[in-house]
Amino acid sequence: MKIQFRHLILLIITLVIAGCHKETKTIMTVNGPINVEEMGTTLPHEHFLVDFIGADSTGYHRWNKDSVISKVLPYLLEAKQAGVKTIFECTPAYLGRDPELLQRLSRASGVNIVTNTGYYGALNNKALPPDAFTESADKMSERWISEWQNGIESTLVKPGFIKIAVPRDSVLSPVHEKIVRAAARAHLKTGLIINAHTGPDAPAIAELKIIKEEGVDPSAFIWTHAQGGSRENQVNLAQEGAWISLDNVMVDNIDPYVDMLVNLKNHGLLHRVLISHDAGWYDVISPDSLTYRGYTALFTHLKPALFRNGFSKDDWQLLTVVNPGEAYVVRIRKLTSK
Repeated sequence: MKIQFRHLILLIITLVIAGCHKETKTIMTVNGPINVEEMGTTLPHEHFLVDFIGADSTGYHRWNKDSVISKVLPYLLEAKQAGVKTIFECTPAYLGRDPELLQRLSRASGVNIVTNTGYYGALNNKALPPDAFTESADKMSERWISEWQNGIESTLVKPGFIKIAVPRDSVLSPVHEKIVRAAARAHLKTGLIINAHTGPDAPAIAELKIIKEEGVDPSAFIWTHAQGGSRENQVNLAQEGAWISLDNVMVDNIDPYVDMLVNLKNHGLLHRVLISHDAGWYDVISPDSLTYRGYTALFTHLKPALFRNGFSKDDWQLLTVVNPGEAYVVRIRKLTSK
């Protein structure tokens, strides 16, 4: 009896120790880290403010935070009413990223908001600072690692992912190859996933090749705007482990998204898919000329369309809760030999 009691005590101690060492899965919001379980329904690719003037002219002086908040907050609250708890704001540095603005929006709305580090190489390189063309991939990655370690600029806000972009027709130019390598190297130091504005097949395949050359697992790569690629390569890259991000869902373009999602589900790959609106935004250049697009078409139009095509509540939970948590959890993902 004494021996059995002793074994019971040892078992309890073992379970307690194991519980203490259980990995905590977190994402980094603009207000600090939260557990993945707190994310809830998540929109993994949206925008609140964008400034297309170029890296040589943009800056916080170009917009009034109070005016932006007045414009954006009602749409955030509308998304919250639809059940959204977390939004990944994908506007990168030199294109309108404003961590303090995002903090204020998060606190005013009660929605978790995540910002990013990285460089945006689309738009004919208009959003790239001069250093991007001359410095090494290592130096570039050090800049992004520093933001993760120390906060963005003079704030204490840390990025929750790496946002990069390459041109749609790029396969890839030297500067864009360098950006991808820098992102891979920064991932290996930070565990932040790489959200790569891409589009068609060719640049996505080229990016993934570079990422693997750098020793990073495909699961650290999000093929953003994958709706611009082929159904075949959506399947191929998902089978390799990459994330297939189908963005730009709107009320009037639901059918092709249903078709893509049905195809991915039929291939058993729904667990590699992210969906979002790529919506917004407050346009700094001409604030009154652009109609702000909200963040609810997923719920009002895509969800019922998917349910009419055989999707279940579990499928929807996978797409809007489980997958974003698995994709954006801060975790280093090294390529292992198979």
